[in-house]
Parts: sequence; structure tokens; C-alpha cells
Amino acid sequence: SYLSLCALVLLVSSVLVETPECRSCLECSRDNGCVRCPERLFLFLQRDGMSHHGTCLPLCPAGHYGQRGKDINRCMKCRSLDCDHCFSRDFCTRCRAGFQLHKGRCLARCPAGTVAHLTDCLEDCLLAPSGQWSDWSVCLRDGGTCGFSWGRQTRIRGGGRSWRTAEEKAPSLCPTHSETQRCRMKKRCPTGEGRTWCQRSSVPSTLQAELKPPSFVLVKVRVHSSLF
Repeated sequence: SYLSLCALVLLVSSVLVETPECRSCLECSRDNGCVRCPERLFLFLQRDGMSHHGTCLPLCPAGHYGQRGKDINRCMKCRSLDCDHCFSRDFCTRCRAGFQLHKGRCLARCPAGTVAHLTDCLEDCLLAPSGQWSDWSVCLRDGGTCGFSWGRQTRIRGGGRSWRTAEEKAPSLCPTHSETQRCRMKKRCPTGEGRTWCQRSSVPSTLQAELKPPSFVLVKVRVHSSLF
């Protein structure tokens, strides 16, 4: 009868929903598992002989990445078999054991100019001992230490030898890094013996390229009437 048929349909539906394979699905097939997933989950299709079996997962498994779509979110395979996790099909974010990550690719050996560090290939200068920052330079403006409210001062670090393996050539010098900040100056320069003067400071050679060349300052000279 009609009521018996409805009861059978409800019974079959409840059995499908309660099975582990279908518990997280919106739609489920007895033969193929999940067919449609809730909005936040990804459909992962795993080959099972000649067919595929679907599962709804919050995160895609190793070797796959999540691709969100209008109707369904899917787990897609990374292109490289050496990739453990990828952001997109061609950009790897973590490699399988025995491979190093370099610019989204998994390599068996790091390229020249880089060195293996943990799971990544890093530029050799990033691993070089850069040392401590130098002291801040004298506060300067237009080559002088006074006459303005504000000036600039600089400090440097780096310039050490790059990190190279024994198989590579001799290490080269890494670039020097510098920082510059605003600093307070004496707006009024010291006075002495009838004239105004501004102190000038020697600048380290490493900073000369970053600072403007000294410029002359016009000064007022007091002339005493007793001299005439």
C-alpha cells in the first residue's frame, strides 16, 4: 500500500543518514558515498576500484588543496607528487620528507645562492650572522649638528660573510642593512668670541652615501665699536 511504501522510503533514508559514510553529507549514495556536502565542508573523492567514493571533510588531506565553488567545495590534487600541502594546484606550501620548499616548488636540492634550512631553501645571507646594530650616528641635518629643530640619524648592521656549503665557492659579503630615524637637534648653536658657529661631525664612510654633503651656513658676526 501507499503507507507501506512511504514507511519503507523513510526507513531506507534513515539507514543511509546514520551510516558513517553519510553522516556528514547533504546527499549520499549507497555506492559512491557523499555526493553533496554542507557549505563549510569539502567533498573529497577517493578512487575505489573503478569508481569514486565521496567523503565530506573540514580540511583536505595531504597532497590536496581546498577549492571553493558556487555549488560545492572540492578537494583537488596538487600537481607535484612531492608536495604534501599546496595553496593552489601549482604552488606548494609544504613538501614531503626528503624535499625542500623553494618559491612554491619542491626540490631534491636547493638552488645556487640558497641553503637548506629545516624544510625550506633560504637565501644564504638570511642565515649569515648579521651581528648587532651599531650605535645611532650623530643627529645631523645638512651636515650640521645644530641650527634646526629636527635632524636624522642612522644605524647599520650586516655586511658579514654569506652562508655557503663546502661544495660551493668562497663566501661573499652580504648587503648592509640600515635604519634611519628622526631625532631632536639644538635649534640654537653655541656662541663664542663674537660669532655664531655650528659644530660639524665626521660621518662614517658607510653612511656618507645616505647623507647629503655638508652645506655652508651663513652666520652673523658682531663687530664691537671699540675696534674702530
